[in-house]
This record gives sequence, structure tokens and C-alpha cells, in this order.
Amino acid sequence: MNTRLSEVDYPHGLAPYATVDAVSRGRRYPEPAPRYRGEFQRDRDRIIHAAAFRRLEYKTQVFVNHEGDLFRTRLTHSIEVAQIARSIARALRLNEDLTEAIALAHDLGHTPFGHAGQDALNECMQGYGGFEHNLQSLRVVDKLEEKYADFPGLNLSFETREGILKHCSLKNAAELGDIGARFLNKQQPGLEAQLTNLADEIAYNSHDVDDGLRAGLINIQQLQEIPLFNDQYEEVRQRYPDLSQRRVIHEVVRRLINCQVVDLVQTSSELLRQQAPPDLEAVRGQSQPLIAFSDGMRERNLELKRFLRTQLYRHYRVHRMSVKALRVIRELFAAFFDDPRLLPAETQLKVNDLRQRKGEAGQARAVADYIAGMTDRYAIKEHQRVYNPGELT
Repeated sequence: MNTRLSEVDYPHGLAPYATVDAVSRGRRYPEPAPRYRGEFQRDRDRIIHAAAFRRLEYKTQVFVNHEGDLFRTRLTHSIEVAQIARSIARALRLNEDLTEAIALAHDLGHTPFGHAGQDALNECMQGYGGFEHNLQSLRVVDKLEEKYADFPGLNLSFETREGILKHCSLKNAAELGDIGARFLNKQQPGLEAQLTNLADEIAYNSHDVDDGLRAGLINIQQLQEIPLFNDQYEEVRQRYPDLSQRRVIHEVVRRLINCQVVDLVQTSSELLRQQAPPDLEAVRGQSQPLIAFSDGMRERNLELKRFLRTQLYRHYRVHRMSVKALRVIRELFAAFFDDPRLLPAETQLKVNDLRQRKGEAGQARAVADYIAGMTDRYAIKEHQRVYNPGELT
């Protein structure tokens, strides 16, 4: 398909290197063009109506879902990423609908119990291809959602699927066909995918600060050692000396997000001006992403990430939750793999089908699909049903 389009072909003044319907590589299963909406709007709408998207409400970021009503879940995180990403896309004259679709879908493959659950399931899947939530998100939209009569999955456009797959090993990329080709060819994804990846970083770093403070696992004094946080904190305290501490934190987090977004937009605008890619294919051929932070902001982000990794994610209370999560996931996998008859009837059929086609690796993948799709509370309840003699159903 020709990607050199005239300015009039780009709706609402989008840049010539933005991704629009006319340059889409299409869907795995051809469909008639949608009426009254664009292709990427259709993607966004299908994601919102997916069962996997609804389940994100009860999957955690850092804290187990039932620990508090105000802590972020995968659902609220995905919505926050979409808001940040759309703002950046609009400022850079990129496609907001595609950006939003990628943002809303990027965590669909996450396990219960956050990264602890992923680590546990990956451990269980060693010898069977491993488990990685990024690949699982693609698997959810390509195969596991069952809503449409004409095809498996959601049949999303190539560009949305490309954005979901942020990283991939060369071994896995070789098995993914067109969607994995850019990793083998060392190409870049579209700009909408690039910016959503960084919007995700902005959202989870900033909001983990907020949730960590709310939970009492980190404190202001510790964070004042981090320049990215402290610059915003000192400015707020000087400008609003009588503001309550809770409102100070809200204002600081708001400014934390804003300063990163501004830096990203300004730096990316300059990179795009310098490189002046004439179209989307020129973007793909770049050796480095064209959506980026400045060197100074990148270093400040790394400092904040290191702080959160050591002081929040490795806090003993978070570690206790992680150990529990590891036990639940490991024991569920062992029980279901050893005796698939413990699974619901519909899931048993999927396990049997994949085992017949792919042997033990197929059986393990079907069990992993079932566990990865669980919410935190459902995983806990399933563990009780399987291992607690008092739970009969």
C-alpha cells in the first residue's frame, strides 16, 4: 500500500508521519470497512468491550486488589495511560484513536498479582516456552477473546497489535510472522506505539509514588532525595505553604506527570523536526525511536525508577504479598497441569485441544492462559477451592 499521502488525506491536520486508516496494513481476517467510525476507533471499541479489559478492574499494579479501594488497578492504570498518551499524540499531531487503543490494550495479558504473578507463571512455564505478559496481551487479542462469529480474538488492526507488542525476543519474533518482523529487521514501530510506551512509564512511575505514599511504604523525606520529585515538591510547598499534606501530594504528582509530558513533547518535536520523516515508512526505518525524553529527563526518570525498585517494590510488605502470590500461582499451575479435570468443563476442552495439537507444551499453555486470565480475588478463591478441604465448590 502506498504510504505517501497528500496533506488532505490526513484528517484534522495530522502529520504526514502519523498512522491513519489509509496506510493501515489491515487485519488478519479481512472485514468490510466500519461505518461512521475509523479502523482504529473500531479497535478501541472492541478492546473496551472485551472480557479481558473488564477483568483488569480486579488485577493489581503493586498492591493486592483487596488491600484498599483507592489503590490503582490495571484498569485504572490503563485509563490513565490512555489519557496521557492521547495528550501527547494530539500535541505531536499523531493519531489519537490508535494511541488510545494501544494504551487500553497494553496490559490485557497481565496475570493476577502484578509482576509477582508474571514471574511465578514464567517459572512454571520454563520448558514450555515461558510466559511474558507482553506476548500474552497479543495472545488475548489474537486468540483468547471469544466474542465474534467470524474469527477468533478481536481481529485488531496490524498497527494496534504492533503497539501492544512493545518488546520481543528474536526467537519469539520469528514465530509471529508480520507482527514480529520489525524485531528481526531492527525497525521501529509507528510513533503512536512509541509514545504509548513512554506514556506507560510516566503513568506507573508517578502513580506508584502516589500509591506508595498512601500506603505508608515510602515517605516524603525519602523522595526528597530524588531530584525529579523534589523539584516539584519544593515548588508546591513554597507556592502553597498552608496546603494539607494530602493535597500537596496530589499537586506534586500532577506536576510530576506534567513536567515529563512537556519534556517528551518538546524533545520529540525537535527530533521529528531534525529527521523530518516524510511518511510512516521513514519512521520505521529510523535506527532509534523518534519519541524520547531529553537526556536530563531520562536520567531523572532512571533515578526515580531505581528508588521505587529498592524502596517500594522490595519493601517487606510488598515482598510478603509477592511470596503469597508465588505460592498461589505455582500451586494452581501444578494442580491444573497434573489433573486438568480440576478445571471448569469449558477450560478442560481447551486444554485437551491444545494437548492433542501441541503435546505437553500445549497443555501447559492452556493452563497458563486460564491462570493469567484470573483476577486477584478469583485466583485466591480458586486456590482455596482446590487446596482447602472446607471449600467443596
